[in-house]
Amino acid sequence: MISPTFPPMKSGGADHAYQICRHLAGRQVEIDVVTSRIDNVARDPNVSVYPVMQNWSWGELPRLLKIALRCRPEVVNIHFSGGIYRDQPMITFAASFLKKALPDVRIVSLIEYPEPVSVHRLSGPARFGRKAAAYWFGPRDVDYGYGTMLRDSDSIILLSEAHLAELGPHYAQVQDKCVLIPPPPLMRMSANPDGAGRLRGREILGFAPNDFVIAYFGYLYPGKGIETLLDAFRVLANKREDARLLMIGEGNEVVLQRVNRPNYVHELRDKVKELGIEGKVVWTGYYPTDSDLGSIYLRAADVCALPFDDGVVLNRSSFAGAVAHGLPTVTTRGESLENAFRNNENVLLCKPKDPDSLAAALDTLMLRPELRQQLSCGALAMARQWFSWDTAVDRTMDVFGFVS
Repeated sequence: MISPTFPPMKSGGADHAYQICRHLAGRQVEIDVVTSRIDNVARDPNVSVYPVMQNWSWGELPRLLKIALRCRPEVVNIHFSGGIYRDQPMITFAASFLKKALPDVRIVSLIEYPEPVSVHRLSGPARFGRKAAAYWFGPRDVDYGYGTMLRDSDSIILLSEAHLAELGPHYAQVQDKCVLIPPPPLMRMSANPDGAGRLRGREILGFAPNDFVIAYFGYLYPGKGIETLLDAFRVLANKREDARLLMIGEGNEVVLQRVNRPNYVHELRDKVKELGIEGKVVWTGYYPTDSDLGSIYLRAADVCALPFDDGVVLNRSSFAGAVAHGLPTVTTRGESLENAFRNNENVLLCKPKDPDSLAAALDTLMLRPELRQQLSCGALAMARQWFSWDTAVDRTMDVFGFVS
């Protein structure tokens, strides 16, 4: 597996890579991970981790190939989004180089998000290296932002149906290679015998038994609709004395660095104070990806609110975590909506970037326990169909060509 992010880096991609490794190792798959030079990188006794890549430049290609030749893998799984490689183009040609070095290897690229590298941001040598690689492996179907990755990958794992349309202009035959495997919950599930998890979570967090707890779950960064949620909660809290907001998660350091908002979490906390709702908001902060704390926190909630600016899609692992716990979830409808999402059945949809619409949806859930029960049942059914780790690992094994 090639992934530039890995715990303890705080990002969904890091957590996803780690959890895939852990579950595949449980199926007796021998795994080697090449990742960035990460301090105190997460270790698992059944996974070999090589935290050796400095900046994923052309100068580090020999190091990557050397490890591949030493390990002699049957499959190389490349986790990709342009930004997580600092827009270095080397990785977009890695599939071609690896097939030259290991002719029998199977290359499976996992597209975390369909964001090609932005080569124009790079130095002259980096762009020259890209041109040389394109000349060597081209000229047919070499894309400026994806290199030969889409062409020379044997299969491509997508996390959302919506991503296929964005890849199509970069490689005409991409649909023939794509398999949809949305990310399951990126956490250990906590035990909940006879509903005891709710009481345990509330004791840890300091909520009263009769508080109505609305949870936000996931990493904090712009685009997640958090400002909308805070504005909506102020409206709701002015009407409902028992309303409480639980913010589960911490800043995504990879995204916040990329958008140059390192103090974003502090900005959110300042906004809570400005809105005068700090007495009703609880922040959990970061918890380790291999712990069950996230699950414990979710069990303490009555509903979940995930008002994404661009609308909900299947690759939102935070949504997977919420519905896996059977939480009635309010989220947003974007310009398009995947068939898996059914309003008033497994999700309650509202307008994005609209605090009044979100507040009204949450108020409706507070007043209608029968709707909460209906959405909870629909959420669990959706989780079984789309967000099961057993199903995800079975499908991943099939894509890799292994017997599951």
